[in-house]
Amino acid sequence: MIDVRPFASLGAVQIDWLNAHHHFSFGHYHDPKRMGVGPLRVWNDDTIKPKTGFDPHPHRDMEIITYVRKGAITHQDRLGNEGRTVAGDVQVMHAGTGIVHAEYNLEDEETQIFQIWINPDRAGHEPGWGAMSFPDKSSGSFTTLASGRPDDKASNILSIHQNAAVLGAKLKTGEEVTYSFDDGRQGYLVSTDAAIEVNGAFAEARDGIHVLGEDRITVLALGDTDIVMVDVA
Repeated sequence: MIDVRPFASLGAVQIDWLNAHHHFSFGHYHDPKRMGVGPLRVWNDDTIKPKTGFDPHPHRDMEIITYVRKGAITHQDRLGNEGRTVAGDVQVMHAGTGIVHAEYNLEDEETQIFQIWINPDRAGHEPGWGAMSFPDKSSGSFTTLASGRPDDKASNILSIHQNAAVLGAKLKTGEEVTYSFDDGRQGYLVSTDAAIEVNGAFAEARDGIHVLGEDRITVLALGDTDIVMVDVA
């Protein structure tokens, strides 16, 4: 099954500094048919105006992955972590037993991010934060960006506390990338900038695509774009 969720159908909120779209129920947006995919609970598509952002606020028992599409995001937390993550790179925050953090767009341009929340494998992990640049995110293949799958132990992969993975691929117009799912696993993917076809099913940029019961997918790019995908059990 390839289930396309059009961008226009997503939950949306717009305030002075933030234009947010929610693939799954979040905040004031609630749809009982859209509560996540397995442990994937939140996928927010946020556009943040320059010199604004999310002031300090708490989280608990959640793995929060931020993929920066455009611009940069600056993280600060009360554990003393601080860092700037730029377009194409990823940061991971383990909310664990509790963390207070802020996320700011300190740039002179809009910042666009995907923020992905994954339920951890258990409550009570130690809180923490990390970010990594992925200069090897090569055209035409998927790169594992963050993972808690047992076989993903490379030093260039950010860890998360769940048997799940966040992957990225950079495609040029007309290129294809394939991906095989292990038994019992499913995926959710979004194209950042151009329309794509997933096993022949058409989706516009920023549409959500839920993949269930497919052993293998082939993604065809109809324009230059990045693909971000979560693989979960």
